[in-house]
Amino acid sequence: MNVHDSEKMSGIMEAEGYIRTHDYNDADVIIFNTCSIRQKAEQKFFSELGRLKPLKKRKPDIKIAVAGCIAQSAGRKILVRTPHVDLVIGTQNIHLLITALKKGEVAVITHDNPEITSVDIPAKRDDKVRAWINIMFGCDNFCSYCVVPHTRGRERSRAAASILDEIRGLAEKGYKEVTLLGQNVNSYESELDFPGLLRAANRINGIERIRFVTSHPKDLSDDLIAAMSDLPKVCEHIHLPLQSGSNKVLRLMNRKYTFEDYLGKIEKLRKAIPEISITSDIIAGFPQETLEDHKCTLHALDSIGFDGIFSFKFSPRPGTKAAELDGRLAENIQSERLYEIIELQNNITESKNTELSGSFQEVLIEGPDERFSDRLTSRTRTNKIVNIPFNSNIKAGDIITAKIVRANRHSLEGTIS
Repeated sequence: MNVHDSEKMSGIMEAEGYIRTHDYNDADVIIFNTCSIRQKAEQKFFSELGRLKPLKKRKPDIKIAVAGCIAQSAGRKILVRTPHVDLVIGTQNIHLLITALKKGEVAVITHDNPEITSVDIPAKRDDKVRAWINIMFGCDNFCSYCVVPHTRGRERSRAAASILDEIRGLAEKGYKEVTLLGQNVNSYESELDFPGLLRAANRINGIERIRFVTSHPKDLSDDLIAAMSDLPKVCEHIHLPLQSGSNKVLRLMNRKYTFEDYLGKIEKLRKAIPEISITSDIIAGFPQETLEDHKCTLHALDSIGFDGIFSFKFSPRPGTKAAELDGRLAENIQSERLYEIIELQNNITESKNTELSGSFQEVLIEGPDERFSDRLTSRTRTNKIVNIPFNSNIKAGDIITAKIVRANRHSLEGTIS
């Protein structure tokens, strides 16, 4: 979501004649697009922002803006802490970026924007093959650890017609893959529900692959599973955050499902889509998590066999209920449990990748490898990266068949079939 917000801000700036630079010293405007989902991200942001104070003294006309979730949650406090900032603009109002900068006044813009679903913002996408598309904004779930409902507001869905028009426009520009974005895409509701939106997008010529993030397990319906199974353009991959294998911890997290509920949906997905790749999120060391609760999470990882996970230590966020819970775990215990989670999942991921050795996979070419000039980067429908030898006859956007010749922990190596 933040990546796509940055694309929109780039689009706004370039439409006004600004050119992007990666050197602070060359800039007329510096925009920080921030994330507040974990404390470490906030700490890194404020450290970087503090380093710009000498630059602001040398170049007083330079404009420094703070956008994103920290802007939305902290608001005017950012100006108190870092008075060299000129603009604080929240997640719902980035369309006002240029207007605010042109006024030349220090401003804080964090008000609720009920029109967010209908504001058309031109996105400057660097990727010419794959595109992010917002289908909804905000979240109504209020998981006890999560700051998102406080920083992105309540759920609002874009009109299906607007989304489909955006997808058609991308197809006309040569894009091959779209990823539909929402804090909980399963609760999307407009002229169509989410499975209906997928069915409509599947009919658009030119687009070859459709992905989506993120799905909340409590709202994963049989109709959505059927759509994933039936629609040829919808990829065989789902990111379905579990967060913990302990029912007690899931209850404290306000996740609104049990591990057994979650496992039942995994079984339905694999029955309907045998080749599906499933990834997840795990929080280690949640308040009041016992050793037995932690073992439940390890058991869940072992029994489900995710293709990959994002795992983090619990990070208390201001304004959330989990930040007020008793039973906070010591940092060293959180770290030990996170290490065990990562080690177990690394072995599972490596084993699942090894099973693909010798197989033939449909891959979408994304472009040259960022590190090695003699390789191309591609991706399977199940969202696994496949590196293949460079070939001048193959270009970004091509869909080819690759034979997997080697499995690494986090990627695959292939040859052109």
